[in-house]
Amino acid sequence: MEYSSVAIGKAVEGLSKFPGIGKKTALRMALYLLRSEKQVTLDLAKALVSLVEDVVFCERCFHISEKKICGICENSARDQKTICVVKDFQDVFAIESTSYYKGIYHVLNGLISPLEGISPEKLTVAALLKRVEEEEIEEVILALPATMDGDTTSHYLVNKLEEARRIKITTISRGISVGGELDYVDELTLARSIIDRKNY
Repeated sequence: MEYSSVAIGKAVEGLSKFPGIGKKTALRMALYLLRSEKQVTLDLAKALVSLVEDVVFCERCFHISEKKICGICENSARDQKTICVVKDFQDVFAIESTSYYKGIYHVLNGLISPLEGISPEKLTVAALLKRVEEEEIEEVILALPATMDGDTTSHYLVNKLEEARRIKITTISRGISVGGELDYVDELTLARSIIDRKNY
C-alpha cells in the first residue's frame, strides 16, 4: 500500500508489528494519533521510550520491574516462603488480578520444549533451584499452562526440586482447560485454582 507520507508509512509499519494488528488497523491507529491532540501522541511516545529504557527484570524472581528487586519481592507483608512458578510475567499479572495469592513468584521466561529447542538452560530454572536451596522456601506452587510443554516443564522441575531438598510441591487445580494459558482464564476460575491447589 502506498502512503502519501513517509512518517505515516513508518508508523503503520511499526504498529502492524503488534500481535493481531494488521496494516488496516495499524493505519486507523496512526490516523487516530494524528488527529489527536499533539500531547496525547507525545505522551505515548515517552511511555514507549520509558518502557525500553526503564523496565528491567527483577534479579530475584525475573518479573518486570523498574528496580533491581521488584515490588512484590520487596513487600515484607507477602509470604516470602511460598513461590509460585509461572511461565512469564503475563501470568503474574493474571494471578495478581485475583487478589487471592499473597506469596512471591518465579518467572521461568518460557517452557521446556524439545521440539522448539528450548532447554532448561535457556530458562531461569537454575536460579529457581538456587532460591529454593538458599532461601527459607516451604512451598513451590507450579502454575504452568495445561499443555504438553507445561507438563514437561512441571515434571522436570519436580525432579530437580526433590533432588535439591524435601519441599512441599503443589500445582494449581485443573479448573483451567487443557491447553489453556493463564492470562486467558477468568479471575474467579484462576483464584479457585490457586486456593484449591493439589500436592504434585
